[in-house]
Formats: sequence, C-alpha cells, structure tokens
Amino acid sequence: MKRRDLIKQLEAAGFIKIRDDGKHSIYKAGNKRAVQVPRHREINENTVKQILKDAGLK
Repeated sequence: MKRRDLIKQLEAAGFIKIRDDGKHSIYKAGNKRAVQVPRHREINENTVKQILKDAGLK
C-alpha cells in the first residue's frame, strides 16, 4: 500500500500528525494510541494491517 493512502485512511478517522521522528511520522487521534507510519513510498501489507489494528480501525 502506498504511504499516502494509509495516511488518508488515518486522517479520515480523525488522526493528525503530531511529529516526525527519524524515519517515521507519528499520528494521534484524541485519546487513542499514537501510531507510527514509516516514511517509505510503499509499506508492507503486514505493517499496514498492524498500524490499522493499533489505530483501532480493524
């Protein structure tokens, strides 16, 4: 999955970028757990699934 598609999903769920750390961007929504999104053009499907699970979207 492309990074920008994952970010669109997170932002649609109310997540906002709070900071950039090294090779990751950190997104958070209200009281939900913060999630890290790697800064790569393509993100492995298993990584995407885990990010969405951590975000409470799956």
